[in-house]
Amino acid sequence: MGSDGVRKPRFLCLHGFRTSGEILKTQLHKWPQSVLDNLDLVFVDAPFPCEGKSDVEGIFDPPYYEWFQFNKEFTEYTNFDECLKYIEDCMIKHGPIDGLLGFSQGAILSAALPGLQEKGVALTKVPKVKFIVIIGGAKFRSPLVVDKAYSPPISCPSLHFLGEIDFLKKYGMELLESCVEPVVIHHPKGHTIPRLDDKSMTTVMDFIERIKKEVSI
Repeated sequence: MGSDGVRKPRFLCLHGFRTSGEILKTQLHKWPQSVLDNLDLVFVDAPFPCEGKSDVEGIFDPPYYEWFQFNKEFTEYTNFDECLKYIEDCMIKHGPIDGLLGFSQGAILSAALPGLQEKGVALTKVPKVKFIVIIGGAKFRSPLVVDKAYSPPISCPSLHFLGEIDFLKKYGMELLESCVEPVVIHHPKGHTIPRLDDKSMTTVMDFIERIKKEVSI
C-alpha cells in the first residue's frame, strides 16, 4: 500500500527467451528506484528449462528458462497451452495481479494475453488484465493466435519500449497498430531494457499515475 493509501499496481513480470525471473529483475534495476518503488513487481521463471544455448550465457548466470518453443518462422508453437496455464497458475498464486510486464518473448506473451483472456482462451480463472508494459515486443504470427489476441484491438492501457536498433522494432511497430492509444517510448539501444532518461522517466511516471486509478484499494 502506498503512502497515499492506494495499492501499488502489481505486475507479473515475464522474462525473455532463455533467461530467468532473476535476470529480468537485474535488468529492470537499470531503472531508478523512484520508479520501481511505485510498482509491485512479481518475478517468475518460465515453465520450461532452456533447450539450447542462451544469448545471455557469460553475462548472466544460469539456470535459463523458456516460455514455449517455436519454429523458425514463429508460426508454430510447442507447449503454448501449457505456458498459458502456467501463467494463470502464477497469477492465482501471486494475486491479485493487475498487469503484465514483459521483455522479448515475455513481451510477446504479455501483449497477447489480454485479448486471449477477453476471448476466453486464457486466464479464465483470474481477474481481467488491466494494463501491460511491453519491452522489445512483437505480435504472434500464427493465424490461430492472431485472430483471438488482437481482434478487437488491445484496449487496456499499454506502455511500449521500442529500440531504434532492436531487431524486433519493425514487429513492435506492428503491435502498436493493434493497440488502442498505446504510450510509446523510443530509445537508441537494441534488444534490451533501456535506462530511462528525463523524458522517458516522465512518460513512465505519468503512465504509473494513470494506472494507479485502475487499481482497487
